[in-house]
Amino acid sequence: MKRILIVDDSITARMFIKRCLEIAGCQDAHFMEAANGKDALALLKSEPADFVVADINMPVLDGIGLLRWIKSSPKLNMLPVVIISSASNPAQDQELLSLGAYAVLQKPISPPQLRAVIGGLIESPVEEE
Repeated sequence: MKRILIVDDSITARMFIKRCLEIAGCQDAHFMEAANGKDALALLKSEPADFVVADINMPVLDGIGLLRWIKSSPKLNMLPVVIISSASNPAQDQELLSLGAYAVLQKPISPPQLRAVIGGLIESPVEEE
């Protein structure tokens, strides 16, 4: 079972992202949620995640700060982070990718768009018991 951390300051946006992920193939995933980057980091210290989907604009610690922290952490630097942005800014998208973002998506997101991006993250070999 995949463990997915959704980080957005809007509870409505978190519910929408979760539903899109379920439709995109993550219906059996364990979802964790955080309202900002600081809460996400605290959660990641105690709960493992297979990947993170984070908004870029959040209070306390934004998506860029969260991405930088994850990628600088020896324990978490391999954790894929998908950033969602409401602003179409190719220069910022390039910066996020150079910082190690797995992908940068523009709002509004859709299940097919998410599936295209996270397909490799959610498909895993059958686990042995």
